[in-house]
Amino acid sequence: MSYRKLGRTSSQRKAMLRDLTTDLIINERIITTEARAKEIRKTTEKMITLGKRGDLHARRQAAAFVRNEVADIREEDDAVIVQSALQKLFSDIAPRYAERNGGYTRILKTAPRRGDGALMVIIELV
Repeated sequence: MSYRKLGRTSSQRKAMLRDLTTDLIINERIITTEARAKEIRKTTEKMITLGKRGDLHARRQAAAFVRNEVADIREEDDAVIVQSALQKLFSDIAPRYAERNGGYTRILKTAPRRGDGALMVIIELV
C-alpha cells in the first residue's frame, strides 16, 4: 500500500484528510504530526493542481473533496463578501502557483509533542 493508515478506519482517515486539507487551504499553515503532514501534502497538491486547471470538471472534483467552510469574510461598499475554501483555492491559491510545476507545500520540523513524543511539523504553502 502506498499510504499510511494513521490508526483509523478508511472512512475516518478520509474525513481527517479532508478536514486537514481544507484547513491548510484556509489557513495556509497548520501544525500537525509528521505522518499526517506527509499524507496531507499529497491531497493538497492534488487540489492545487485541480485549481490550476480551473475548468468546471476540476472545480467539481475539488468540491467533492474540500469541505464547504468559510475561508474569509470581507466588507466592500456596504456588501459582505463571504469566501469559501473552494473559492479561495481557485481564486487566490491556484493563480499564485501558475508558473510552478508541483512542490506547493513545505514541511518544517518542530519539537516533539509533549505527552507522547510524536514528531510535530509545520506544513505550509510555499
